[in-house]
Amino acid sequence: MHTENAGGEVSPETRRRVTALALGAIGVVFGDIGTSPLYTMKETLGTHGMTPTPAAVLGVLSLVFWSLVIVVSLKYVTFVMRADNKGEGGIMALMALAQRSMSGSARARWTLAAFGIFGASLFYGDGVITPAISVLGAVEGLQIAAPGLGQYVVWIALVILLCMFAVQRYGTHKVGKAFAPVMTVWFLVLALLGARQILANPEVLYALNPWHGVRFFIRHGDTSFIALGGVVLALTGAEALYADMGHFGKKPIRVAWFGFVLPALVLNYFGQGALLLSDPLAIESPFYRMVPEALLYPMIVLATAAAVIASQAVISGAFSMTREAMSLGYSPRMAVVHTSREMSGQIFVPWVNRMLMVLVIVAVLFFQSSDNLGAAYGIAVTGTMTMTTLLALVVARKRWHWNWPTLVLVGVLFLIIDLSFFGANLLKVAHGGWFPLVLGVVIFTMMTTWRRGRELVVREIKQSGLALAPFIENIAEHPPLRVPGTAVFLTANQNAVPHALLHNLKHNKVLHERNVLLTVEILETPVAEASERVQITAMGSDFHGLELRFGFAEDPNVPLALSLCGREGLGFDMMDTTFFLSRENVVADARRPGMALWRDKLFVILSRNALPATAFFQIPGNRLIELGAQVEI
Repeated sequence: MHTENAGGEVSPETRRRVTALALGAIGVVFGDIGTSPLYTMKETLGTHGMTPTPAAVLGVLSLVFWSLVIVVSLKYVTFVMRADNKGEGGIMALMALAQRSMSGSARARWTLAAFGIFGASLFYGDGVITPAISVLGAVEGLQIAAPGLGQYVVWIALVILLCMFAVQRYGTHKVGKAFAPVMTVWFLVLALLGARQILANPEVLYALNPWHGVRFFIRHGDTSFIALGGVVLALTGAEALYADMGHFGKKPIRVAWFGFVLPALVLNYFGQGALLLSDPLAIESPFYRMVPEALLYPMIVLATAAAVIASQAVISGAFSMTREAMSLGYSPRMAVVHTSREMSGQIFVPWVNRMLMVLVIVAVLFFQSSDNLGAAYGIAVTGTMTMTTLLALVVARKRWHWNWPTLVLVGVLFLIIDLSFFGANLLKVAHGGWFPLVLGVVIFTMMTTWRRGRELVVREIKQSGLALAPFIENIAEHPPLRVPGTAVFLTANQNAVPHALLHNLKHNKVLHERNVLLTVEILETPVAEASERVQITAMGSDFHGLELRFGFAEDPNVPLALSLCGREGLGFDMMDTTFFLSRENVVADARRPGMALWRDKLFVILSRNALPATAFFQIPGNRLIELGAQVEI
């Protein structure tokens, strides 16, 4: 089907498809940034002792508007979304893309990996605070509608959050159908509420002039820098535009942002500003003060639904990022449950869901309000934004071949803004900002420890392995008893004899008729091409080397991939195939070079609690024989 006619016009079919995807993106991609009006103006102007004077209101509005334009529209929607990894987005996909660009330098690749891992670690902090602050911010509308219910806000929020985490196991594909209509209504209501106030106070539109933002800094000095930590709340969720690019595509997200979401957000923020110009006391809850009293309860319900949707998007993003981290070797293997037969990206990771639920509950009970959580929010978001900018600049230089003047100009613009936001949020560390920072450091430590630990284990296995070529020659000269069937030995080294094969030969005194040494490789691309999926090497004496390759966004289903080998001349009858695996018992040894002893012990704990490789590769248990092997690191 042609998408364009001879004149270059887009066909009606393509236009309808883009519109449908754009509507879907409104329901999934923009939930987080769409609920920011619940608390951004209140946090920025209502805390730190700042008075919402007309000059301050116009200054903050100007900062919010130009932040949305420069950071979201220019940086993410226009610049960063160009850096797609075969259509996939997100900081892990960007890290893999940047690493491929620096294939010649191991040090540079590790530096880029550190940027990506730290950004991903902070994203989990976002995954904890976003549900807490969004749901609390929505439920706090009860304090306006019925002040007597204010004491129950925390408990109502906890019940909603517990229910939300409890239904994660059923997947989002059923509930997701309602996301787009709810969020469409939400953004329409945002726009209408804001437009109503702007018509009453049109002088608020002066804030479109960036000079008001500059003057805000000049007049308020240090306080303005602190307020910048509140302005960044308007940008939370910008990372989701890039992370969900693989689900909807660039064009639908751009159409939805510029044509619908951005205008609705700007109208609402300016509406809150218009209200504050006429009634500075409305700063206690400028969002809900815009709502007519008769519509307060329906608005609270709608805001809560939007907050749950926003939280759902972040939680789903944490699931997807965890799967990518596992595939790229930065996370222990965990159980992954598919919740949809049609969409491979809709998954549920039980362990991550439980940890997020516990941490979100702790955050709500500890911080008690969206105001307090606002102090904790921002560090995770701005840290991830900075890492994304650095990785995207590497891609721009190495893959797009940007010249240095252009690269420096763009880099300086974005990094000054990112680092200003990050620096402003560092001032919040003592007031709760430590929470996502500590969480990020813990996850960063675990991810880097797992990666380094696996490298040490593989190194030990390779060093202690027996050379394969002489072994096969010896088998040919002194053949042992061969039994019918195929034996598949999972190994990380195609040039060494697997420990499981040696143990089988030593204790059972037999070899199978056909022996396959299987290595599974995860690529730095989301999906492996058909031409690179399977590589078979004949080694003689009915020994075969087999390499299966998967993308980091794929599920490494080994039995399914083996069914493709028949086309390459190596067919498998699964009922006549036995899988052998050496299960490593890792032991920390302070005398061996590698990691610090405490990291060795942490890796041992992670290794013992990781999902077995056979389950991760979906190898049937009734066709599996595991043999133990001790590895010292």
